[in-house]
Amino acid sequence: QVQLVESGGGLVQPGRSLRLSCAASGSIFSILGAMGWYRQAPGKERELVATITGVGNTNYATSVKGRFTISRDNFKKTVYLQMNSLKPEDTAVYYCNARISSTTGWRDYWGQGTQVTVSS
Repeated sequence: QVQLVESGGGLVQPGRSLRLSCAASGSIFSILGAMGWYRQAPGKERELVATITGVGNTNYATSVKGRFTISRDNFKKTVYLQMNSLKPEDTAVYYCNARISSTTGWRDYWGQGTQVTVSS
């Protein structure tokens, strides 16, 4: 069984920073697939925030480019999202996603989500 556990969310004022982490655990054969962060605001569909390949190539949503940075530590089986210059419109539940090889083959896994609220 593979699990993704996010941490680092919370309430923050506009302009401040937060760092999200997502750690994978379980019977993992390979963590070298793509990993990413998505978010879902109330009343809206889930949207891509950023992705990173196993060799470190990154992709960002236009709305976060220049403010957010995605990174990963394959040894720790963890993906990070550094969020700077946060805006109220960044308020959402943030989910991590990872393509992982386990006993059931390659699959996409999702974390349970962590709330990020940007408000003064």
